[in-house]
Amino acid sequence: MSSAILSPKITNLPSNKMLSAVAPAFGRVLIAAIFLLSGISKLTAPDMTIGYIQAVGLPLPVIAYGAAVFVEIVGGVALIVGFQTRLVALTLAGFTLITAVAFHANLGDQNQFFHFFKNIAMAGGLLQVLAFGAGPFSIDGQRR
Repeated sequence: MSSAILSPKITNLPSNKMLSAVAPAFGRVLIAAIFLLSGISKLTAPDMTIGYIQAVGLPLPVIAYGAAVFVEIVGGVALIVGFQTRLVALTLAGFTLITAVAFHANLGDQNQFFHFFKNIAMAGGLLQVLAFGAGPFSIDGQRR
């Protein structure tokens, strides 16, 4: 069998500068959406969220609640506008991994299994943002 069949070259795809400029911004918005929605939902049901934090046995549930709301909303907005994007992406990736372990570690439960690996995938996307930055359509990109 030809090695070209086993390993096709994809490096010859046409380069599109507009796509390279727009895709990071669009990707940041898509990743940030889940954090913003989650933060806002926590604001609308603080007692339920604090109770859930208590139920999994985390210490200082009221403080954990406030920290989670802050990280999700401020981090989500900062990711969308591309402000301190690499630091924000690292923070959100860490937050996402911690929440996977703290809240979704019962991998025998199919729902928890799904949420655990959703969080792992989100952290992977955030690490891509960490590695490659915000792109030109961002506050970070305008400051260069």
